[in-house]
Amino acid sequence: MAVRHTPNPNHDPAPRAELEARLREAGAGTPRWWGNGAGDTYGWHDHGYRKVLYCRSGSITFHTRHGDLRLGPGDRLELEPGTEHAATVGPEGCECVEASA
Repeated sequence: MAVRHTPNPNHDPAPRAELEARLREAGAGTPRWWGNGAGDTYGWHDHGYRKVLYCRSGSITFHTRHGDLRLGPGDRLELEPGTEHAATVGPEGCECVEASA
């Protein structure tokens, strides 16, 4: 599957160290933290690597050719190499951590 979304039913933000540990357990590389303000967007693009991402706070919607996926605190997204996607940050901004594998 090109896109895998794993929602966190409680939407509890996990501590930064815990999310970084989850990325390492998933076999992903060095965690990279980033955040954006409300309404920021990323245009359509893809990556030559598997991307694993956790939303820590706020929300962000990833747009894929198969539909939209809204991520909130604790939700995980995994994109296989070459998966086209775009994103729109939610009204409260977002903080995310990601790594490549």
